[in-house]
Amino acid sequence: MRIAAFILTLILLQVFTFGLGRSLQWLFAPFTGRKTHRWLMACAYLLTNGLIAGIFTALFFQTAHWAFRAMAFWMVALLFAAYAALATFVLYLLLRKFMAQPPLSRALRVFAPLFFIGLAAFAVFNAYVPTVRHASVTINKKMAKPLRIGMASDMHFGVLFGARQMDKLAGIMAQEKVDIILLPGDLMDDNVDAYLKENMRPHLEKLRAPLGVYATLGNHDLFGHQAEIRREVEKAGITVLANEAVEKHGLLLVGRNDEMDTKRPPADEILRGKNTGLPVLLMDHRPTSIDAHAKLPVDIQVSGHVHNGQVAPANFIVAALYDLAYGYKQQGNGHYFVSSGYGFWGVPTRLGSRSEVWIIDVEGK
Repeated sequence: MRIAAFILTLILLQVFTFGLGRSLQWLFAPFTGRKTHRWLMACAYLLTNGLIAGIFTALFFQTAHWAFRAMAFWMVALLFAAYAALATFVLYLLLRKFMAQPPLSRALRVFAPLFFIGLAAFAVFNAYVPTVRHASVTINKKMAKPLRIGMASDMHFGVLFGARQMDKLAGIMAQEKVDIILLPGDLMDDNVDAYLKENMRPHLEKLRAPLGVYATLGNHDLFGHQAEIRREVEKAGITVLANEAVEKHGLLLVGRNDEMDTKRPPADEILRGKNTGLPVLLMDHRPTSIDAHAKLPVDIQVSGHVHNGQVAPANFIVAALYDLAYGYKQQGNGHYFVSSGYGFWGVPTRLGSRSEVWIIDVEGK
């Protein structure tokens, strides 16, 4: 399955690269000749396949992080170029009966790059300007008083998403007057290098709630630097629950590491011997165990990981792969929330998704 997906990706990269080359040839046709056209196509293919070769080389030397990020930028550029080409073609079909060919061609050659730039700007806006989503649920257990949960997943704090976004997140939680904050994984972008270099700890320490801030580890927190990530996050006053459950403030708080932790126990084992008569709040990075958890005394589960695809049309792909790829559903006695994430992976762009924070109001029966 993975090999087939890899081969399909390589084929699609070649197809999209051809589309980019043809688009560039059309764009510069009034100013260049056939020789330049050939160079434009050749340069597009050299860049795509040079990045592919770079990934294989970086994997061999175990320095693949930069190569994957560079390829992610290029893949988004290819996709946005395809969207621009499609929009330009549709506009051509709409206007060709009303405008003469020469002025229409000139107008479209202005429209195409402007559409690309506008789309990229909109995608960056979606990545850096979060929205706040509200939900209210009633659980089948008694509660002394209602609870307001602030949930943010997939922050990926690092080079492109750092102190300013930490301050913004803290401000949102304070403004919403949340009682407790849950961070279900991918706290850092693979390591703490940028976090330490930029001295982000004072900014992360601003994230506070009366009942505390709790987190678990996602797949990007488990790429060999989990000990450093956990240590730095806990220094900032955040409690990391790594395959464990704690009873606090009349709640049972549970955190499961991402499934990359091959030794993580199932949720029923973590809950064994615990007071599950209390409201159970579970952080599980990937939303892959909902069916199993719906048979347990779990009241609220918060997850992330999927990013709602981050860049369309990937949102349609993940919707087909996951039973709940984004949003909310009730199953059994539990309420399940999957966030598109507060940050992003690789490229600071979101299309068909948006950076977000969830505010979940919980009442007892």
